[in-house]
Order: sequence, then structure tokens, then C-alpha cells
Amino acid sequence: MVPLAPPRRPAYPGRIAGHLRNLAVLWIAFSVLRMLPRLFYWTFWRHSSAWLWGDGFPFGHVVEAAVGISMVMAVAGVITGWGLLERQSWARMLAIVLGFLALFQIPFGTALGIYTLWVLLPAQSEQEYRQIST
Repeated sequence: MVPLAPPRRPAYPGRIAGHLRNLAVLWIAFSVLRMLPRLFYWTFWRHSSAWLWGDGFPFGHVVEAAVGISMVMAVAGVITGWGLLERQSWARMLAIVLGFLALFQIPFGTALGIYTLWVLLPAQSEQEYRQIST
């Protein structure tokens, strides 16, 4: 008798498997689109605002802090999308946290946040994600 090869692990036909790639691509696209205005600010506006208003612009540091924080969030969104594509074990929790934060970014962030929470938040989703993650 010829020994049989070990059975291949079948694709898990669950709820998450059908939505995970879409969710990852949406996170990457949304985050890259959020980065573009911030990069524009750091490239052009930051230097021209000092020329327009001088060094006495009262809210310059506040604006730079807000742009910096939102840039960190955008980079975290790209990392989340990559982690979901690669099915990393940590990506589900990061996506849930960013999904809650995205709810306040009307209208596209709200839609992405709702979709993220709908796919990843239920307890059954946690079990399924553990089965398909690396």
C-alpha cells in the first residue's frame, strides 16, 4: 500500500474568509487617501503658512500636532490592512480598535468602521479568525 499524503487543510468557508480581503484592501485605500492631504501639508502648507502669517500664527503647533496624530492613525491603518491580508493574529484586534476610532470620521470612516466591527467583532468571528490566522 502506498501511504496517503496528509490531507490538505481546506479553505475555511466561514463569514470572515469572504470579507477579510475586502476589509484589508479598504483599510489600505482609506489610509493612503488620508495620508495624501497630510503629506501635502508637510510639503507645502507648513512652509507657506509661516510666509503668510509669520511666526506668530497662534494655532500653528496645534495644527501640526493634529496633522501628526492623524498621520500616525493613517500609518496604523495601512499596517492593519497589511496584517489582515497576511492574516496576522494581532491584526484583528488592531482593526477593531481602529474601527471604533474611524466611526467619528464621517462619512467614509464611519462606513469602514461599521463594516470592520460587523465583520470582526462577534465572538464567532474571533474563533474563525484564530483558525485562519498564522
